[in-house]
Amino acid sequence: MTTTIFTNARLANRELHDIHVDNGRIVAVQPAQPQSNGQAVVDIAGDLLVPGFVEGHIHLDTSFYGGKWVPHRPCTNGFDVHERVAFQAENMAKAEPMATRAINQLELCISHGTLQMRSHVMVDGSVGLKSLETILAVKEQYRDLIDIQLVAFPQSGILKSPGTPELLDEAIGMGADLIGGLDPASFDRDVKAHLDVVFAIAEKRGVDADIHLHEGGSMGAFTIEEICARTEALGMQGHVAISHAYGLGDLPPDAARKIAAKIARSGISIMTNAPGHHSFPPVALLRSEGVNVFSGSDNIRDSWWPYGDGDMLRRAEIIGYRSGFFTDADLEAAFDIVTTAGAKALRLEGYGIEAGAKADFVAIKAEHVPEAVVGFPGNRRVFKEGRLVADGGKVLKQ
Repeated sequence: MTTTIFTNARLANRELHDIHVDNGRIVAVQPAQPQSNGQAVVDIAGDLLVPGFVEGHIHLDTSFYGGKWVPHRPCTNGFDVHERVAFQAENMAKAEPMATRAINQLELCISHGTLQMRSHVMVDGSVGLKSLETILAVKEQYRDLIDIQLVAFPQSGILKSPGTPELLDEAIGMGADLIGGLDPASFDRDVKAHLDVVFAIAEKRGVDADIHLHEGGSMGAFTIEEICARTEALGMQGHVAISHAYGLGDLPPDAARKIAAKIARSGISIMTNAPGHHSFPPVALLRSEGVNVFSGSDNIRDSWWPYGDGDMLRRAEIIGYRSGFFTDADLEAAFDIVTTAGAKALRLEGYGIEAGAKADFVAIKAEHVPEAVVGFPGNRRVFKEGRLVADGGKVLKQ
């Protein structure tokens, strides 16, 4: 057995350890000690070593990152999903090839230390299965650098876009990993019929579900309760996520706490990227009630907004900043949202820095997790199954 020792790695407990890796897996984690000549050694040199970041929600098919600048076009009368979808279709018709744009975005994320990702990909009557075919090919091309889950995402609605239920079902057969949904009440105007399609495909195909929910206030709360009920009825606890869930941020604390208990009981994970222009779920309250909260970049320089850098460590800082997180325990909670909580939501196998886990980790120039969250240092070393795959902000092609 040829073992590589990653020596002098500072773990979350702030102590130096040696990480022994064989065949892409961690076989031992031990206190740091001098290494003898002849051993395969990588010196982490006291940097903080953390599990690879989990990008829990992104759109590989719609980003313009790395291409020509696309000026943001405001909605005509406040935020409107229908109008944003129309703007997106216009912009994508003039954009660089989708595979090129997806690769640019993917390499950006990997360079920052993301090694696990869930991307939503448009599958509906407006684009058919073309986008999914392209992103499936990109996923295969980068299979040795990052693990990617793909969600069949009905961006133009399920009921309003003819043929979409059949396309979503076919998408799972083609290789999409999850079934998605979008604003059952406000977009498709029929919560029951929309969720009938989503959960029927999930049950038929044996896949998880991840539903976009931009709906605010009491409408959003009602839809969440309906998703909770479906999840429990089908025994899908732990297999469903709700992305955005803006409405949770509109509720008074008592109401939010009450619905949080339902979400926790249903085993539903909540994804938030803590956007600056919307209310967003009360992270601390949800976590205190046992809800698994995870995060993602969502859109990166696309038709929805011009922001985004693909850095999940910076996303942890944004979540902490917007949530009023100040103590070390708070900052560690923000870090958990982009690592362990994301791994739970995506149901990842072998995640973490412990014996038996995959050797997917990132070396960061920080003394401890709180410092890393507030400073999000660059020039990270990124290791996939023990192989250096990115260094100094650049992906190293294998």
